[in-house]
Amino acid sequence: MEVRPYENDPAWKRAAYSVIFESDTPAGRLFDIVLLGAIVLSVLTVMLESVPAINAHYGPELRIIEWVFTALFTVEYLARLLVVRRPLNYALSLLGIIDFLSIVPTLATLVLPGSRYLVTIRTLRLLRVFRIFKLGQFVGEGEFIVTALKASRFKILVFLTAVLTLVVVMGTLMYVVEGGRNGFTSIPQSIYWAIVTLTTVGYGDISPTTILGRTLASILMILGYAIIAVPTGIVSAQMAGARPAPAPAAPAFKQVICHVCQAPDHRPDAEFCWRCGEKL
Repeated sequence: MEVRPYENDPAWKRAAYSVIFESDTPAGRLFDIVLLGAIVLSVLTVMLESVPAINAHYGPELRIIEWVFTALFTVEYLARLLVVRRPLNYALSLLGIIDFLSIVPTLATLVLPGSRYLVTIRTLRLLRVFRIFKLGQFVGEGEFIVTALKASRFKILVFLTAVLTLVVVMGTLMYVVEGGRNGFTSIPQSIYWAIVTLTTVGYGDISPTTILGRTLASILMILGYAIIAVPTGIVSAQMAGARPAPAPAAPAFKQVICHVCQAPDHRPDAEFCWRCGEKL
């Protein structure tokens, strides 16, 4: 996470930090909302450019718009480095890395044409919406789901191993039964068919024609309906058994980060950091 500037830094630097990194003030909140809007528009620009009909008519204009957004995000990234106390800490933080990666693809087009489409990574910057609109209380629900998944990981691993074994066996049988005809030209190709059939996707690009092949396919389809429910049941059972008591309403926090230990989430009336005791 970012850290606050020294108290003896110039007033403009402290003011800029408040606007860029904090969203308690109207100016900081407006800055973040405008930033989110720019992120959405820049990603939309790249998406439109990938449509051949639109690119044929408005390709140059869309590329100019993308370069304008890249220039703005570059200036914003440099401004963040300028106003923080320890630029390296910000640059190596999760949001700092995402901010940097969001400007790299467009610049990389000077060397690798086509890499500009990777700017869709900018959508990860929308994670800031949790801080801007104070949605931190929903993070606890996300952690609950992650905990349930972790607790179920060995059961899910066993289940996936059984599914993998099943598709390998069925794919091999179909290759033998169909005799290399109707798309079953190799065992890997037949395993691909088994995966598509077992997951009930059913592309239809490969299908058996022999009676035995269709019988095996029918069995695999029925197994697919039964198997789909297994991982859902495993995780649901884990969540039902570990559901904690309803938590009290989440308190409002200051959008302030300690400039010494980088601790966030200070109470509204706090004057000192809850972790290290440093004056905020």
